[in-house]
Amino acid sequence: MPSPARLMLEPIGFVRTALESKAEAARQPPAASGTRGRIELLGGRNFEHALEDLAGWEFIWVLFWFHLNPGWRPKVLPPRSTGGRKGVFATRAPHRPNPIGLSAVRLERIDGLTLHIVDVDMVDGTPVLDLKPYVAYTDARPQARSGWLEDAAADPIAPYAVQLAPRAAEQADWIDAHTELKIRQRIHDTLALGPEPHPYRRIRPQGSAFQLAIKEWRVRFQVAGREIQVLEITSGYRASQLAAPAPDNATIALHRQFSDRYAHAAGADPQP
Repeated sequence: MPSPARLMLEPIGFVRTALESKAEAARQPPAASGTRGRIELLGGRNFEHALEDLAGWEFIWVLFWFHLNPGWRPKVLPPRSTGGRKGVFATRAPHRPNPIGLSAVRLERIDGLTLHIVDVDMVDGTPVLDLKPYVAYTDARPQARSGWLEDAAADPIAPYAVQLAPRAAEQADWIDAHTELKIRQRIHDTLALGPEPHPYRRIRPQGSAFQLAIKEWRVRFQVAGREIQVLEITSGYRASQLAAPAPDNATIALHRQFSDRYAHAAGADPQP
């Protein structure tokens, strides 16, 4: 019997989380630093009955749609690759012919059609396609071969220790108080995974230090062994952008106020 030329998929619900962009999400759920979220299932489709008996499972598989990726790539550059690009089918990259994702998350509880989950690596608004229980004795294969990952740099055994210098801590507190970004937590969650420069992680060398870009902000840090010290936070807008009249731009006004308060040099062009 011939296969259908097209398959029709409909979301069963959506992920709700504080993660708003791909850059904010961890690479894999075990590295998601306890990030919490919800899966809100759609009403009117008898999902109340479909959820029966799921609450007894500690972990669940979430199949979802990478809705922020417009196309796919046959070769991609994974964060842990030390040997160049890899075929996309040999990676967990989101740039797939059919952008279907798979994550194992911890299930805290179920309230009606809402699943409260932990270790979330999906951004807010992600369409959910299906849910399945994580069955340890069949799903875990600790002795399985790991392909090209066996020759790649291993994930850190423990997270990096991230410390904010007094100036950076004051700046982070100011940003947290004046925005909804929660930049202090974002800095910790991102750098705890490792400080290695990578095009996907918005980290690049900057002289004898490094720079992390978080929305329009630039975070300067140094690395010593497995310890990271955040030195300061600057605006990503140029001085000329901050000086130009922008009465209706609340973001520019906020960055101008920050820059006037801390009197630092302006950073690079913003890359929200």
